[in-house]
Amino acid sequence: MSTPSSPEAGAPETPGEQVMPGLTHRQILTVLVGLMMGMLVAALSQTIVATALPTIVGELGGQDQLAWVVSATLLTSTASTPIWGKLSDLYGRKIMFQSAIGIFLVSSLASGFAQNMGQLVGFRAVMGVGVGGLMALSQAIIGDVVSPRERGRYQGYIGSVFGLATVAGPLLGGFLVEHLSWRWTFWVGIPIGIAALAVTERVLKLPFPRRRRAIDWLGAFFIVAGISALLLMLSLGGKEFAWNSGWTYGLTAVAVLMLALTVWQERRAVEPIMPPRLFANHTFVITSLAGFAVGVAMFGAIIFLPQYLQIVKGESPTASGLLTLPLMVGLLATSIASGRLISHTGRYKIYPVVGLLVAVLGLTLMSRMSVDTSLWLAGVFMFITGAGIGMVMQVLVLATQNAVPHADLGVATSGATFFRSLGGAMGVAVFGALLTHRLRDTIPAQLKAAGVTADQMPAGTATQGSPEQIAALPEPIHLAVTTGFAEALQTTFLAAVPFALLGFVILLFLRETPLRQTHGHTSGEDLATAFETAVDPNAHLTDHENRPGPGELSRKVGRECQRSCG
Repeated sequence: MSTPSSPEAGAPETPGEQVMPGLTHRQILTVLVGLMMGMLVAALSQTIVATALPTIVGELGGQDQLAWVVSATLLTSTASTPIWGKLSDLYGRKIMFQSAIGIFLVSSLASGFAQNMGQLVGFRAVMGVGVGGLMALSQAIIGDVVSPRERGRYQGYIGSVFGLATVAGPLLGGFLVEHLSWRWTFWVGIPIGIAALAVTERVLKLPFPRRRRAIDWLGAFFIVAGISALLLMLSLGGKEFAWNSGWTYGLTAVAVLMLALTVWQERRAVEPIMPPRLFANHTFVITSLAGFAVGVAMFGAIIFLPQYLQIVKGESPTASGLLTLPLMVGLLATSIASGRLISHTGRYKIYPVVGLLVAVLGLTLMSRMSVDTSLWLAGVFMFITGAGIGMVMQVLVLATQNAVPHADLGVATSGATFFRSLGGAMGVAVFGALLTHRLRDTIPAQLKAAGVTADQMPAGTATQGSPEQIAALPEPIHLAVTTGFAEALQTTFLAAVPFALLGFVILLFLRETPLRQTHGHTSGEDLATAFETAVDPNAHLTDHENRPGPGELSRKVGRECQRSCG
C-alpha cells in the first residue's frame, strides 16, 4: 500500500507529522531565509562576543568569571538541545522555534544591560537555552519542508550561515567595541531575530493536530543535570580546580548518576525526551557516534586557529577572522557541491567518508604550521580542512533524518546535534588542557635555548598574556614565546587526527538507505494510526467512554481506507 505524499492527494496526516507539501523552490528559499536568520543570530552569539571579552572585563570586572561568559551559553545550549527536539515533536516545530527566538531576544537585550559579571553570565546562560532551540529546530524544520532526496541542494545555504558567523563575528565584534560599545555585541542580533520571527510567522505553515500529551519532566531534569555536571567538570577542570581533586570526582559522580537515572526514566516514560527506540536505530547510533568524534576533532582543534594567527603570526583579531576565510571557502564549496550531487544521485555515504579522510590530511598539515609558515600556505591547509568538514556535518544530519519516522524527526535531529555539540565541548576542554600542559614545557625550553633567564620574563605573560602583551615582548623573548606556542599548537592539531580517523572508521559501518522523496516516513503502523485519527479525532485520548466501539471504528477505518487508497 502506498501513501500519498500530501494531504491534497487524500492521505491523512500521521499524528505529530508536520508537512509543507508542494512548495516551489522559491517558497522553500523564503522559508529557509527565516530559518537561516535564526541560525545566524545563534551562531553569532558565540563568535561575536570573543572580541569584546577584554573590554567587558575592563568595565564590569570579574576576571575570574571571564570563561563563564562563553561556557554558560555552551553548557545550557548543549543540555537543552534534546528537550527542544522532543517538545517540537509533541507541540509543533513552529511554536517551539518561535519560543526559542523569543528567549534569545529577551536574554540578548538583558545581556546588553548587565551591570556586573554575575548578571551577564546568568543572562548568557538563559541565552544558551534559546541558542540550543534555534540550532536544533532549524534543521528539523528543514526536514519538514524538504524531502531527504532534495535536501542536499539546500545544504550549502545552511553551511553558509556557520561560515558567515565564523568570519563576520570577530570582525563585527571588533567594530562595535571600537566605535560603539561592547553592549552592542549583544543587541546587534535583536533586529535579525525579530526579522526571523516575522518571516517564520508569515511563511512557515506547519499543520499540527492537537492531542493530549505528557511531558517527561523528570527525564528532562536528569538529562540537564547529567550533561551540566559533565560539562562543568570538563570546562572548569584544570582551571578553577585541579583535575585530581574532589570537584572533579564529585562532578563526575553526579554526571554518571544522573545519566544512569536518565536511562532508567526514559525506559519507563510514556513520552521520553530521548526515546530508547532511537538507540535501536542503526543509522542514528552510527551518525551520533561519528558526529561526536567529528565534534571533538573539528571544534576542538579549529577553535585554536585564532590563537595561532594572533599570537604566533601577530595578527589582529579582525585580521585573524579574515585569515580563516579559506577554511570557510573550503567548507562552503564542498558542502554545496556534495549537496547537489546527493540530490542528483541519491547517494550520500561516500561524502562523509571521503570528507573525514580529507579532514585528516588538513589537520595533519595544520599540525606542521610553525612560526615560519607563510600565511598563504597556512590558508591552503585551512582550505583542505574546511573542504573535509563541508562533506561531513550536514550529511550526518541528512542520514539521521532519512532513517527515522517523521514523528521522531525533531528528537532525532536534536539528538544528532546534541552529540556533535557534546563532542565539541569535550574537544575544547581536552585540547585546551593539552595546550596548557604543552605550553609549560615548550615555552621554558625555548626560553632556555634563547638564553633568557626567569627574571627577564614578565610574570605570567608567557602562557597567560594577551596577544597584545606577547607582541610587545622584546626579542629574543618574543620569538621564544611564539615558537613555544607554535609547538604546543602543533601537538593540539595533531591530537585531533585520531578522533577524525575514529569518525572515519565508524562511518564505514553506516548502512546507506535510499533517500526518501517525501517529507514523511510513514510505516504501516503509522498509516493505521493515521486512518484511525482521520475518522476518530478522539482516538488518542485516554477517555475511552467517548470513543466508538471496535466494530463501528473498524467499519469507519475500512471506508476511509477504501476512499483514500482505492
